[in-house]
Amino acid sequence: MADVSLKEVALIVGVVAACYWNSLFCGFVFDDVSAILDNKDLHPSTPLKNLFQNDFWGTPMSEERSHKSYRPLTVLTFRLNYLFSELNAVSYHFLNLIFHGVVCVVFLKVCKLFLDNRSSVVASLLFAVHPIHTEAVTGVVGRAELLSSIFFLAAFLSYTKSKGPDNTIVWTPIAVTVFLVAVATLCKEQGITVVGICCVYEVFIAQGYTLPVLLDTAVQILQGKGSIPFSMLQTLLKLIVLMFSTLLLVVVRVQVIQSQLPVFTRFDNPAAVSPSPARQLTFNYLLPVNAWLLLNPSELCCDWTMGTIPLVESLLDVRNVATLIFFCFLGSLVVFSLRYPGDSSKTVLMALCLIVLPFIPASNLFFPVGFVVAERVLYVPSMGFCILVAHGWKKLSNKSVLRKISWVCLAVVLFTHALKTLHRNWDWESEYTLFMSALKVNKNNAKLWNNVGHALENEKNFERALQFFIQATQVQPDDIGAHMNVGRTYKNLNKTKEAEESYMIAKSLMPQIIPGKKYAARVAPNHLNVYINLANLIRANESRLEEADQLYRQAISMRPDFKQAYISRGELLLKMNKPLKAKEAYLRALELDRTNADLWYNLAIVYIELKDPTEALKNFNRALELNPTHKLALFNSALLMQESGDAQLRPEAKQRLLNYVKEEPQDANGYFNLGMLAMDDKKDVEAEAWMKKAIRLQPNFRSALFNLALLYSQTSKELMALPVLEDLLKYYPDHTKGLILKGDILMNQKKDIVGAKQCFEKILELDPNNVQGKHNLCVVYFEERDLIKAEKCLVETLALAPHEEYIQRHLNIVRSKIASLSVTEQSSLPADGTATTAAEEKKKSFQNLKEVKNEQKTSQTTADNKKGHSKNKKRTEKNNMEEETPKKSTKEIKDIEKKRVAALKRLEEIERILNGE
Repeated sequence: MADVSLKEVALIVGVVAACYWNSLFCGFVFDDVSAILDNKDLHPSTPLKNLFQNDFWGTPMSEERSHKSYRPLTVLTFRLNYLFSELNAVSYHFLNLIFHGVVCVVFLKVCKLFLDNRSSVVASLLFAVHPIHTEAVTGVVGRAELLSSIFFLAAFLSYTKSKGPDNTIVWTPIAVTVFLVAVATLCKEQGITVVGICCVYEVFIAQGYTLPVLLDTAVQILQGKGSIPFSMLQTLLKLIVLMFSTLLLVVVRVQVIQSQLPVFTRFDNPAAVSPSPARQLTFNYLLPVNAWLLLNPSELCCDWTMGTIPLVESLLDVRNVATLIFFCFLGSLVVFSLRYPGDSSKTVLMALCLIVLPFIPASNLFFPVGFVVAERVLYVPSMGFCILVAHGWKKLSNKSVLRKISWVCLAVVLFTHALKTLHRNWDWESEYTLFMSALKVNKNNAKLWNNVGHALENEKNFERALQFFIQATQVQPDDIGAHMNVGRTYKNLNKTKEAEESYMIAKSLMPQIIPGKKYAARVAPNHLNVYINLANLIRANESRLEEADQLYRQAISMRPDFKQAYISRGELLLKMNKPLKAKEAYLRALELDRTNADLWYNLAIVYIELKDPTEALKNFNRALELNPTHKLALFNSALLMQESGDAQLRPEAKQRLLNYVKEEPQDANGYFNLGMLAMDDKKDVEAEAWMKKAIRLQPNFRSALFNLALLYSQTSKELMALPVLEDLLKYYPDHTKGLILKGDILMNQKKDIVGAKQCFEKILELDPNNVQGKHNLCVVYFEERDLIKAEKCLVETLALAPHEEYIQRHLNIVRSKIASLSVTEQSSLPADGTATTAAEEKKKSFQNLKEVKNEQKTSQTTADNKKGHSKNKKRTEKNNMEEETPKKSTKEIKDIEKKRVAALKRLEEIERILNGE
């Protein structure tokens, strides 16, 4: 066996790079979305053991919806990509490119076992540029083929070293082979087929037997004319070890899938559920279809399911001719390779083994698969095809007449294949380009129309998406998923009537329940979502909540382990104000999946509705144990801790909000609540910084604007509060408390009576019965020295709040001043002392009115305290307080002020929650 030179390696790697450099500009498309973007097993927070418990797509192997594709080592490489670059597609494609280069180099080494150096390089180059490989190399999920192929070839190379001098057995290479077979199988299932190739190699290549020799030996042994040769006994021993090891791997693999085959529908593989002879005829016809893709990869398609290849339902179908020709050609190659000795037959035999044996798992011969044709499963079989082509080319090039033609043909094939590969890579740039390229090849596949619709839907282009979804229903009228897509798109376009009609069509296509037969065995589990989608649509109508609940219960009755139905029903029951039943639904869902952080979060919301904050916090904590970055659990548990009023919980609440803003740096609510926590802790500078950050992200953030103004007011920065209030009232002109605060600052700090009056009059335009605004307007009238108007105003205010003692007392004071001024004016004493007395009386009247204003604020605190029942919000009104009769102590005044601030803070928080800020 010749070694691979550096020049050959450089040539192969250079060609690979030239063909696949543009794959680095492609994104995550098609199956990449499920395997990469939606696969939680890639996240560092997921335990490594989950990789060995879940399938390739991150679904637990124990679940019926699992595809049973067990490839933990491939997922591990995805996880390493995620660790270094998270979801940067470039790194994933780059690693695939490297793996393809490695496969090409190792394949070159394998080729040199059966071909000369020149032919081996030709085979390796053809393999490197073949367009059929774009799905395996440019599609990120194709890494399973690449990794499995590396260990597949390495296992075979290791086994070729198991024959020692004098035909002795070298056990170390065999042990390495068994290990590499196991690794290859953990990358992709077809890796185990290398054992069959090793067996063929041992018998027909290493030992040099031909089929006639084996038959003659068997006949002689059966007739008792001879015994088994020692060399043959050694061969049997090696084969028994290989087969026993393979059997162990198969047993382990069956245990992993828990003796359950995946559930596929007739849309995935129509022939698999077709009656005889259509099933057998179609499966046999698919073999020449795959062979043609290797021979002429001009029309490639990412999805060959559904109606891409119509069923062969009759022996008279002309396509059976292609099947017959294929088997005749294959049979002739098999006979030639097994019957005749020589290097040529050995090369053909090993090429056939590489074509046939790795393809068996995808051939539907032993169990149905979830596709009709898949280009990426031809990755390893194409190795045998390339060896056959290189071997044939060598035969032609050795003839002087055909030497030049053979070289020209080879150059043309390599060049055109490289160009096709380079061009095909661009199809994988996005889902839209990929599925549109597929529709150019095949327009009879409803799944392709659906997938283009999904790509447009992701771009929010619902009108165009709807056209493709409707076309999918016309291509495949009984496609439940297509009708569901139409319904969902109508819903996105706010056409609820049309959406409901589409969902009803999809629902009518669902098979009826057959007693004693498992429902999931006859339909894809995701089709049951039609009940969920329809219920979610109609529950927007309050009069149809019971109808929606009936749909959820119907879905549950058809599939008792349908977790999503319990979750959606729990949400509905909460809306129907049935928290206890909602709790039952979520507990049932948790029985099915206790590792679902969303379920624990939903259960916490139920306990909040049940007024059990302690249990709610426990469930929030369980959600965060399972998913430390669960955004809603972080945010709402922090709010719950803040609402509890327990100062010991504030540090944890702050940490959770910090974690939340780390996950959602553009959500102003996180910064706002950090500001509220800082205000609770009297950290005014920190609170100001958080509030400003919230406002920068969301300039119209109502609560942040108001509370920042309150913060300035509380910290004797009333003039800084004014521009903030201006912004608040620009966005929310009817913000009553903002108008009150602005009016107070204008009157007390700016001495702008006119501006304050406008604020209080605006309040009364919005709410004529607003006692606080009305009373403050009375104060303005008094400041304007219009005592008669002030009296009338206070009388009207008292009528609105007859039980407020302070209003009555203030009215009495105003009336007494009016009476006092009347008496003073009636006396005509011109003496200066008399005038001074009158002036002093008026001054005292203004002072007493300031007392009125101050008493109003103090009394208003009592009213606010009765309303406050949520988180604290801060507000301080600054006034030059005069002494009252009876006089209150400083401590009493401070206590009242604290209660007033707390009450106003709570009121504003209630408002924030109700407004959904």
